Amino acid sequence: MTADAAHDVRPGDRPAARRAVVLGGGIAGTTAALLLAEAGLETTLVETRPRLGGLAFSFRRHSAAGELTVDNGQHVYLRCCSAYTWFLERLGALGLAPLQDRMEVPVLDAGGEGLRAGRLRRTQAPVPLHLAAGLATYPHLSLLERASVGRAALALKRLDPADPALDGIDFGTWLHRHGQSPRAVEALWDLVGTATLNARAPEASMGLAAKVFKTGLLTDPGAADIGWSHVPLGDIHDVMAGAALEKAGVRTLLRTRARAVAPDDEGGWRVRVEQGAGGAEELTAGTVVLAVPHREAHGLLPEGALTEPDRLLEIGTSPILNVHVIYDRKVLRRPFFAALGTPVQWVFDRTSAAGLSGGGQYLALSQSVAHEEIDLPVATLRERYLPELDRLLPAARGARVRDFFVTRERTATFTPAPGVGRLRPPARTAARGVFLAGAWTATGWPATMEGAVRSGAEAAREALVTLGRPYGKAPVPGIEGRAHEHH
Repeated sequence: MTADAAHDVRPGDRPAARRAVVLGGGIAGTTAALLLAEAGLETTLVETRPRLGGLAFSFRRHSAAGELTVDNGQHVYLRCCSAYTWFLERLGALGLAPLQDRMEVPVLDAGGEGLRAGRLRRTQAPVPLHLAAGLATYPHLSLLERASVGRAALALKRLDPADPALDGIDFGTWLHRHGQSPRAVEALWDLVGTATLNARAPEASMGLAAKVFKTGLLTDPGAADIGWSHVPLGDIHDVMAGAALEKAGVRTLLRTRARAVAPDDEGGWRVRVEQGAGGAEELTAGTVVLAVPHREAHGLLPEGALTEPDRLLEIGTSPILNVHVIYDRKVLRRPFFAALGTPVQWVFDRTSAAGLSGGGQYLALSQSVAHEEIDLPVATLRERYLPELDRLLPAARGARVRDFFVTRERTATFTPAPGVGRLRPPARTAARGVFLAGAWTATGWPATMEGAVRSGAEAAREALVTLGRPYGKAPVPGIEGRAHEHH
């Protein structure tokens, strides 16, 4: 039976209609599995790794500084990330990843003769006045540049991020047209955009940039308040996620790889999986969610599921490099800061989360858009970054480095280039019962944890609408009702 034929079978006619298989145990797959199980489907989650969490994970490191729990990279979210907030609440982890009371970002500029400190912060005033006071005292821009930023922000507020025309132009061009100097782009727009988009303004879709800046800075005064995990990422996205899945009745298969998704003779699907020890199993289900990277999804999609499946292969990927430095003493008094005039981008204190004791300090540098550095030897990166940290942190100049290592995510995010919007598929495919999830799908968001949760929720929503089942008792914010728009 072809995928098109399977599409024509009524959901109620399928014996396997009550079963679902979710491929991928990252944030998107975990979200989809929880919602499908909560709605009453017998759900199996398949993950190739020995753990859950996708690219939000931790590992143990035997270091000269002791036994550490290391996050592969620094992940943050904003108060406007309502779906990811729901996800944390669903896992019982919201208290482990608290938000700032009020957005404040220390920004150190090492580009001049000395070190200049400033900060981006908000007040309780209504939008857009909540940023006016902070911008007025931001020392890294001139008075004229601050005024031009305000005018550009007002123009940005009038845009619709979902307008397809915006996806066709780049953010850098738009900023130039709206009077933004190269310094304003470096010291403000790219400071935020590089971290959230994993692209600099000239290489970023204007649509995705508008989504980030309008949602985060121009909707609600507290929308850009920053939150991050104060425990290892694995505690939340692996351990607590696994416990939530088990409690929901989800069968979780780790170290198991999906090899094929094919229609059966009764309108459902057969999913062939292989386990690490060499055992094979065939799962049957009426619902299959592919919550895997887009290139992997391309290889698993049944024939006819997408009109132009090769478009998935046109979606690029972008790397993120994380540099980990452990000092023998405290060199940073803040929980994090961002930097200008240096290769260093964002620096976080991970001392407590990693379990480092004995008076030292563990700093993690998150380096987005790392195409030129992602494959450099550790020794080269050490020579590059330790002197830069000395420039930024005077206390580091007399400190001893107890450990230095890097983690590399070569395909950390999809590339948010102009035109990517037309390549990102929706959750629903033309093969009835087969759905897509992942931050790379058409969520309207860049590759963030928020986008991942939204994609998993959208896939579950579409699946349950197809089956005629209620969505469950705890709909994800921003997803309610969307699946009914084409019915």
